[in-house]
This record gives sequence, C-alpha cells and structure tokens, in this order.
Amino acid sequence: MINYSSMTHLTVGDQAPALNGKNENGDEVKLSDYSGKRLILYFYPKDMTPGCTTESCNLRDNYEALLEKGFEILGVSADDEGRHAKFIAKHELPFHLLADTEKEVIKSYGVWGPKKFMGKEFDGIHRTTFVIDGEGKIEAIFKKVKTKAHAEQILEELEGAE
Repeated sequence: MINYSSMTHLTVGDQAPALNGKNENGDEVKLSDYSGKRLILYFYPKDMTPGCTTESCNLRDNYEALLEKGFEILGVSADDEGRHAKFIAKHELPFHLLADTEKEVIKSYGVWGPKKFMGKEFDGIHRTTFVIDGEGKIEAIFKKVKTKAHAEQILEELEGAE
C-alpha cells in the first residue's frame, strides 16, 4: 500500500536540493538566487486547472503580506515556459513559475509519484510546498495544502513557530 500523503523523502532541517531551471521568460533560476531570503517553493500539478489556479491565486492575493514577512514565492510544475507565461498573464501572478518539463527538480524534491484520481492510478506531482530559509535549509513542509487558504496556512504555521 502506497502512502500518498507523504511522498517526499525530505524533512525539516535538510539542505534543500539544487534548483535549476528556466522560468516563464526563459530566464535561468537557481536556489542561490534566493540566498538570504525565505522562499515559498510550491509544487503543483498543472497550470489552468481548478485547484492549481485556486492555490496560485491565493498566494497572489496574499503576496504583499508574504513579502512583508520576508518571503519570496516560486511555483514549480512540469508545464513548459509558454504555458506558465499564459497562466501568469491570465491570473496576474506577481511571482515566477519554474518550467520543469524534465521533472528533475520535481523528482529531486520527492514530489513525483503514484496518485489516485477518480479510481485511476497514475504518476504525477503531489501538491507540496517547501519553505526554505535564507541559508538553503528546509524550514517547513506542507503536504496537505489548503488551496483556498495556502498563504494563511503558511503564515499560521511559521508565525506560531517563531
């Protein structure tokens, strides 16, 4: 029996795996670009789908509050740069999305694996968010993402821990 809710092998305190890829503009993105900042790195299954849109728009709507708390945001899915650009434009997202079409980053964070939907089993991205501190260490992991209130979920967890 597969435990679908705990795919990632990473734990709080681990050094975050390398992050290397292109964003929606074709610009290179690395974890070191966020050095000294707290990064909300959220993995989601697919652009333009209901849950992923809800989650991304919740982060958008709370973007200023998250910035004020010292967070940066980067979304990751297996969609290509063009699809990311359309998703950002359609929903006015103020942060970048990493195009991981080869699933290298997705797999290194342990969020690719078997899923079940409507009785069918298939491999896909498990919606998971990592908060990475300014030194590249994992500060928090959210495996049960509340798509309608994800920013609040992150702030409650991390504000309560401080």
